[in-house]
Amino acid sequence: MKRKNLQRIAMPLFAMVLTLGFTAGDRPAAFADHASDAKQSVEKAKLTFDTFAAAKDLESFRSLLKKAKGVFISPQVLRGAFVFGLSGGSGVLVTRDPKEASWNGPAFYTIGEAGFDFQAGGQASQVVTLAMTERGVNALLSPSVKLGADVGVAVGPVGAGAAAATANISADIVTYSLAKGLYGGVSLTGAVVAVRNEWNEAYYGKPGVSPTGILIREEVKNSHPAQLVQAVAKAASVIE
Repeated sequence: MKRKNLQRIAMPLFAMVLTLGFTAGDRPAAFADHASDAKQSVEKAKLTFDTFAAAKDLESFRSLLKKAKGVFISPQVLRGAFVFGLSGGSGVLVTRDPKEASWNGPAFYTIGEAGFDFQAGGQASQVVTLAMTERGVNALLSPSVKLGADVGVAVGPVGAGAAAATANISADIVTYSLAKGLYGGVSLTGAVVAVRNEWNEAYYGKPGVSPTGILIREEVKNSHPAQLVQAVAKAASVIE
């Protein structure tokens, strides 16, 4: 079977796996575990965000953050960990509330890609993605989105003076990464971001709650993510 045919078959299947959150079994029995895992994910996301916000090489990240409408944080994205070069991880999304000049969230997701270039050995990266437009946020609110296909994505510039290059970035989504102690822009073209329904439901204690319900309509509340939301709000503030 040709490579393109394999990809056409694999991507829908992989998106379905991401949407299900890599879990199976008895839903009620797993509810507490999902809530605990989601809570840990928020705590790790806070540590990851603080690292990026303070990094000397990420002047452009801090500049773009002040204009961002959403921030997606993945404390660990694994590449080459599965057959056929699948990569994957979990992430949280927080979004700016333009009416109140505050931030809402988080909503929980999975991120990964199904490529057929075999990876020898695994690599773990921390990834922070900035949604710069309403189109970028709306894409992330959907059940699943393929970056680079359903929404425009660009690699964030890194290094001294890189902030000046942000004026020329027009993509909906801009990505940054940290791997092996080095910051860089990471291409997430082809990656699939999908809603992690069971974590959202367990974390907020409401079956069927959606990212739109969490981030836009504010149907649910959880006091636990306050530190993460406050950290993003402070770093994204235009007030020096």
